[in-house]
Amino acid sequence: MKIQKMAIQWFPGHMHLTRKAIATRVKETDVVIELLDARLPGSSANPMLAELTVTKPSLKVLNKRDLADPLCTELWLEYYNALPKTRAIGMDAADKGPAKRLIDACRELAPGRGGMAKPMRVLICGIPNVGKSTLINTLAGKRAAKTGDEAGITRLEQRVTLESDFYLFDTPGVLWPRIIVSQSGYNLAASGAIGRNAFEEEEVALELLSYLKQHYAHALRARYGLEEAGASTDEALLSAIGRQRGALQSGNRINLQKAAEIVLHEFRAGVLGAISLETPTEYAKWLASGQLLDAQRQARKSKKN
Repeated sequence: MKIQKMAIQWFPGHMHLTRKAIATRVKETDVVIELLDARLPGSSANPMLAELTVTKPSLKVLNKRDLADPLCTELWLEYYNALPKTRAIGMDAADKGPAKRLIDACRELAPGRGGMAKPMRVLICGIPNVGKSTLINTLAGKRAAKTGDEAGITRLEQRVTLESDFYLFDTPGVLWPRIIVSQSGYNLAASGAIGRNAFEEEEVALELLSYLKQHYAHALRARYGLEEAGASTDEALLSAIGRQRGALQSGNRINLQKAAEIVLHEFRAGVLGAISLETPTEYAKWLASGQLLDAQRQARKSKKN
């Protein structure tokens, strides 16, 4: 039986402080870089950050591009590059060549800044575990920022000098207080952006498999040897993966928790192949639906008050 869906939310206390720090820093910022997960650009774009930085030129960096479906990535780059005061590029944070394009892109967005009299001041933001610290270390050529696979590892603002007149201000990874797009919650959890205590692995794995069997059934067949991957129910697919990978418990029963952990780990590590979880069109539909439901919820709340 399919487990009941629950809204996924995660907003640790230190993120309130981060919001205040970003609001203060953005006043003296020339360009805002937002790192997005190339596998889920819409879901990993922070609406709270958009509100705080609306007056500033924006560079969208679709990070972990090597893990994403290249066709979907191109759609997202076209979408963002069509927006005003916005540029978008795709990269793998560990690739030193593409990473250096950030400096040139920022200078194009703020051509009036540069030189010691008017040094470029850039704020870099992103959700937890999107690869921001790895990218900063690549840019700086040293271990300037802490890295890890746990969501929310960076806690303090850091300043990194990339060139004599180019200052990069790093902030902790931050989500937003309330996720109104339910599918975004699942995608963020699947990617590792949300702390593991905020969701059930089995529920998230079922949602992930539901999308994969529709769009990447070939990847499931190739990885798990399941010929009927696209036709199976989500629950049957998770059970089959568990049995195939030896996730068994007493009585030869499938350990669904272990099977779910295997699916999530292998998606995050790119073992399943180059996969994206949303296109601009799909995300726009999810967002419209989420906004409608949120407006209805707010209306019911107002009536009660």
